[in-house]
Amino acid sequence: MNSMPDASGSETLTAKAALQRLIEGNQRFYASPDATAERPRSRGLGAAAQRPFAIILGCSDSRTPVEILFDQGFGDLFVVRIAGNIVAPSVVGSIEFAASQFGPQLAVVLGHTHCGAIDATVHAIETGNGHESQNIRSITDRITPHIEDLVRHPGSQANHPALLREATRANIRASSSHLRHGSRLLEELVSGGKLVVVGAEYNLETGCVDFFDGVPSA
Repeated sequence: MNSMPDASGSETLTAKAALQRLIEGNQRFYASPDATAERPRSRGLGAAAQRPFAIILGCSDSRTPVEILFDQGFGDLFVVRIAGNIVAPSVVGSIEFAASQFGPQLAVVLGHTHCGAIDATVHAIETGNGHESQNIRSITDRITPHIEDLVRHPGSQANHPALLREATRANIRASSSHLRHGSRLLEELVSGGKLVVVGAEYNLETGCVDFFDGVPSA
């Protein structure tokens, strides 16, 4: 694939290089959160073309500021945030747009511990009572098929924190798989080696991001 220069004159990073940049940025964040780089806004930012080196599908949770936890600045990441990091049509369209227009070779589905959308979905499955808001149910209903077996498994309630953690990761894997296979455009990019989709979990307590699904070999 031909490299695509970005606004600063650098070239598009490979998926592995982009992933390494995210890992190193997160290491700086959780090792020394007060020492992460300050990213000033450039006056010419609006005139420059977008060249984000990665796409991030994250959760809307206010405790998960994507650019901060990866120690990145203006123009570095194309971020889509939605409760439960679910894959809805508008989300797919946003990611298709970024992948086809700007050329980043890495997309990350970023979930997190103590996710309210996961907790609400588990509660709905356990009680059979969905949220009274149809709009909120549209979120939990997308998560339910991916975690229902876990919730209904005998003995799952004996360790509720472990259930929530496992359900969170199952939902991340499902969203990652949906991006790889639920869009013709993205599937062609993935099969052609032009895009890698990785699943990751952000730990609210430690500040560490664990990349655990679809990670390319070293």
